[in-house]
This record gives sequence, structure tokens and C-alpha cells, in this order.
Amino acid sequence: MSTLVLDPVLHRQLFTSESVTEGHPDKIADQISDAVLDAILEKDSAGRVACETLVTTGLAVIAGEITTTTYVDIPGIVRGTLRGIGYTDANYGIDGDTCAVMTTIDQQSPDIAQGVDTGGAGDQGMMFGYASDENEAYMPTPILLAHRLTERLAEVRKSGKLSWARPDGKAQVTVEYDGERPVRVDTVVISTQHSPDVTSEQIRREVLERVIEPVMPRELFDPEHCTIHINPTGRFVIGGPHGDAGLTGRKIIVDTYGGMGRHGGGAFSGKDATKVDRSAAYAARWAAKNVVAAGLARRCEIQLAYAIGVAEPVSVRVDTFGTGTLGDDRISEAVREVFDFKPREIIRQLDLRSPIFRSTAAYGHFGRETTSIRLDGREVKLFPWEELNRVDHLRSAAGM
Repeated sequence: MSTLVLDPVLHRQLFTSESVTEGHPDKIADQISDAVLDAILEKDSAGRVACETLVTTGLAVIAGEITTTTYVDIPGIVRGTLRGIGYTDANYGIDGDTCAVMTTIDQQSPDIAQGVDTGGAGDQGMMFGYASDENEAYMPTPILLAHRLTERLAEVRKSGKLSWARPDGKAQVTVEYDGERPVRVDTVVISTQHSPDVTSEQIRREVLERVIEPVMPRELFDPEHCTIHINPTGRFVIGGPHGDAGLTGRKIIVDTYGGMGRHGGGAFSGKDATKVDRSAAYAARWAAKNVVAAGLARRCEIQLAYAIGVAEPVSVRVDTFGTGTLGDDRISEAVREVFDFKPREIIRQLDLRSPIFRSTAAYGHFGRETTSIRLDGREVKLFPWEELNRVDHLRSAAGM
């Protein structure tokens, strides 16, 4: 969720973005779907997966279309994911050891497969990538700070520093901008699920001391001049899948740029990389981030669009919002020269046949640090679309 507010008196511009914890019901669903995807890709890198998850009180339902040569234990994956998040007690509304798990899986339609098998896109649609130079992550500041808060909330819960905290939670950050530059955190909202015997005063004190203050950047955050709401309803005991049903793909703005930049509407989790909803969105972010890092623009949004079964995108659009050092048409030419946006090439360049997707399913798909893991004796990169490895190529292509 996001909102833009213009204060006519102070002439300041505010932008708000939210994040949710890994224990939020929609994020539980995303993590289960991506855990199933990774389990299949570990054994069958050519597997086709479109896995949807529904979680509610005491129940997880897994549905979708999966074509693979391997077998994975879906109930075991569901239970392990729930336990890893912290749902280990039926009093939380769902328990990884005792919940019911239902599966209803079909194969991918052969009508779709015949287009994908030849390198075409797995669906039509448009995807956006965005980057700006307002911080080292090349991300909008409101969503970046909101993710840091929810990550910290989960961290202190799991470490026992907030013994009363339960897995569900949300954070929302409002940032004041002077033009395009963030200058101050105006409002912070945190709602965290908790045990019934903790007081509101303790929650507020400990969340402020152990969650908000450790992660807020000092140059933007002054607690004396920031509005802070912590559990503003006063009580958040019933949460997780017991408080709300969760569905895969229902947090697409949380997953991307917090509303700063457009969204094509397609969700990511549970989809293998032949689905351009996912792979092309990653490629568009990769390109936009490298454009900004190359000094071609301070802000950049790239739109890709595809026709099902067709390899070449039907359109590539670059918008630098007037911040480009060159015209958008020239930057677009450079982007097309440097990046190959055919689905098969995106998959190859970013190594998207590897089981790297579970790590994306909470705290955003973008603005994350590229790291490496060892898998079957080889190095596999997590978040490879965040690498700044096309900067020099773009500068050269642009004639800089």
C-alpha cells in the first residue's frame, strides 16, 4: 500500500510504503510456493511450476500447475516452512506439525508449453523495473526502511529479545521528500502480533528501543519530530492465518517498490522463470539499476511487454522522469544494445534455473545484497539481478 500526500501549508511531499513480516499470512503463502518451486528446481532444473498457496486456520491448500520429472514432498515442505517462520504452536492459528495440508496439482497446459518450449514468453503482459540514486540500494527510501523494520522485528522475535512477539506483523514508513530527495522520516507505524499477557506500554517501549531505533538512519530519523504508532489498535493477539487467510501473490507492491514506480500486476512467487511476470520484472530491475549506476539518470523505470509464445518483447520503454543525462530515446537504444530481454536469455544470464527463489519471498525482491551459495559443487548467486555488471557496457553504448 502507498499514498502520496501534498501539504498545502508546508509545501512538503510525503510518500508512504509498507512491508510485512515473514509471518504475515500472505507472505507465508509466498514462502511456501517458492519453497515448492526451489525443491523442484533442485532436482529438475527444467521443471515448469505455477504453485499457489492458501493458508487459513489450521490448513494449507496447495494448488496449481506443475510439470516435472521429479517428486517432492509438498506436505513436508509446507510444514518445514511454517516451522521455520515460527508457527510451532496451535494457539498461533496454524502449527507446522499438526496443520492439515491439501494438494491439488495439474500439469502445465500443452497449449502454453508449445510456445515456451521454443523460447517464447509464458504469458502476455507488461513488467516494470525501477531504480533511483537516493540510497546505496538504489531503492525508494520508504519501502527500503519498511523492509528493514520488518526484518528487524522478525530477527528480535526469533532471537528471544522480544519473547512476547508472535510471527505476524507490519511496518509502514512515511518519508518527507524535498523534490526527489528524502530528507526526513515523518511517520513510522508498526503492528506486531503478541502474546495476550504483555502490556501495551511494554510493547511500545521495547519495539521503539529494539526495532525502530537500531535500524532508522540517523540522518533521516529524529524520534522527537517523528510520529510513531506502535500497535495503534491497542491489541494484536489474533493474527497470522487465524486472523486473515493468506494467498500467494497478494503483496505485489510490498514485493517491488512500495508504490514508487508502476507495476504490471503479475505476482512472482511460485512461478518458474519461464513466466515473464517474474523473470522479466527481474531483468527490468537489473537494467534500470545499471542505468542509474552508470550515471545515465538519477531515476529510471523500464517497462517490458510480451506476447505469449513470442521471444522478443513487443515493447521496451525507458522513462528517466527528466533526470537523464541523455534523452530517453538514446538511453533506450543503449539498454536494448546491452540487454537481451528474450525470456531464454534472461534465464541464462541470471541463472534462473537454480533454486534461489525462497530467499526472495519475504522482505522484497529488490534492493537486496547479491550473495552466493554453494549448490551441487558450484557457486549460485542469490539476487543476481541486483548486480552492477553492465555499467561500463551501458556507458560505452551511450557514447560516454
